[in-house]
Amino acid sequence: MKEFIEKFAEIFDDVDAASLSGDTKFREMDDWDSIAGLSVIGMVDEEYGVTFNADDMRSCQTIEDLYNKVQSKK
Repeated sequence: MKEFIEKFAEIFDDVDAASLSGDTKFREMDDWDSIAGLSVIGMVDEEYGVTFNADDMRSCQTIEDLYNKVQSKK
């Protein structure tokens, strides 16, 4: 989970991984937008070899939800 949060934080210019947790509601982040969503999909594919789609993203509210979805698709 820690590694996933670090990879997630790398998507954003001004976000420190230490400021994020599994409970973080990523859609409420100031820097969250559709480009960030696409970047998360790309990161999941590149780092974890998991194909994520828009429905997968919509079903997640927190970073932990994203992490669990990735783990379930491995």
